[in-house]
Amino acid sequence: MSTVWNLIKPRKATLRLWQLGLLVLLFVVWHVLTQPGLIPPFMFDNDRQAAFFFGEPVQIFERIWTWFVGDANIYQHLGITLIETLLAFAIGASTGLLGGLWLALSPMASAILEPYIKALNAMPRIILAPIFSVWFGLGIGSKVALGVTLVFFIVFFNVYQGVKEVSPVVLANARMLGASQRQLLRHVYLPSATSWVFSSLHTSVGLAFVGAVVGEYLGSSQGVGYLILQAEGSFDINTVMAGILVLTVFALAIDALVGLIEKRLMKWQPKVGETEKL
Repeated sequence: MSTVWNLIKPRKATLRLWQLGLLVLLFVVWHVLTQPGLIPPFMFDNDRQAAFFFGEPVQIFERIWTWFVGDANIYQHLGITLIETLLAFAIGASTGLLGGLWLALSPMASAILEPYIKALNAMPRIILAPIFSVWFGLGIGSKVALGVTLVFFIVFFNVYQGVKEVSPVVLANARMLGASQRQLLRHVYLPSATSWVFSSLHTSVGLAFVGAVVGEYLGSSQGVGYLILQAEGSFDINTVMAGILVLTVFALAIDALVGLIEKRLMKWQPKVGETEKL
């Protein structure tokens, strides 16, 4: 039975329905389990503690509705967090791309700097957040700096590895045909690294949000991370969960945008089904 299930692939027309149905099911189960009397008594002291620890979906959605429609007071906070995230994502991705290309194409620089880059990558960069607050203040700058450190290394190592794995045969043939270094970069190295780049970008979206929110935790007077921190201080689990859901939705939206750009730039790459037919 499991083998047959693994072979079944949903059609594109019904795939979103399956995904939406699973999401609705998760929220229904969450709602049911946080209702009084449904959690075994040995797990909590009273009927309401499950809702206290895990929140109640209905109240969470009410909080989100109030944020966006009722009081409409989240837009300034959300705008700050999104600006921090997008700046960290753009700066970290671009510098990681350029740095990865440079070191991959410069053996001397790679040999000298590689140990230092590995050491910086091994450092738990979250501990830099207080230092960035001292250097750049409690404004956007410190949050962007933290996000850049999280995004940079993901993109850097993917680009570095992608360029390093270019086929020597392809390079030799291109050089035999008279390709210059610029032509090699444009037609050989970059296409080879593109799939690695977009793979790292999908991962980096979440890390850019992490940098922004952690920075807001440590020192800020605005942002979604600030709202979550205030809610945690008053043990308001529903507001905390609402903030997490809002951040998740916008992270998925940015990731979807990256996916659309990837599809437009990767048209030359054969799809999995086409490869199997060949």
